[in-house]
Amino acid sequence: MAALQWSEGLALDLPLMDETHEEFVALLAAVQEADDGALLPAWRALVAHTTGHFAREDAWMAATRFASGNCHSLQHKVVLQVMGEGTARAEAGEPAVLRHMAGELAVWFPQHTQTMDAALALHLRRVGYDPASGTVHAPDALPAEPIHGCGGACSSDPAAPEAESRVAAAA
Repeated sequence: MAALQWSEGLALDLPLMDETHEEFVALLAAVQEADDGALLPAWRALVAHTTGHFAREDAWMAATRFASGNCHSLQHKVVLQVMGEGTARAEAGEPAVLRHMAGELAVWFPQHTQTMDAALALHLRRVGYDPASGTVHAPDALPAEPIHGCGGACSSDPAAPEAESRVAAAA
């Protein structure tokens, strides 16, 4: 499987998010290109980056009224759990699982970026959120109620918790 490469198609016009995503792509490529001796350290670097990456996005969501159980955050939790399981399996003598997981992440990441992260970036721009400072420059644009679902204000839906559970289970 070809390695994922950064392209403008992954850019979301939110510099801090784009930089973080570009770093993810580079670290994922390092895992895919690693020889057997470098595989686990490269994977650990990817996991450490992804943990911080997802925590930062989750904090942005919390600061701009996303519900704590929205499917975007749930997908982050599921992916980190699976990555942790991959680490444990590699440490137990099954390093090939990391190569398979890296291939799956290369398929998953563009979809996640172009759907959930694109909706988050749009929402953050709409409310004037500055990711570097944590300042909301257009507080009147914040939703009155926490956002449920996977994306922006249009995803708030009373049926969303059920849908979120299905998405998290599928991730």
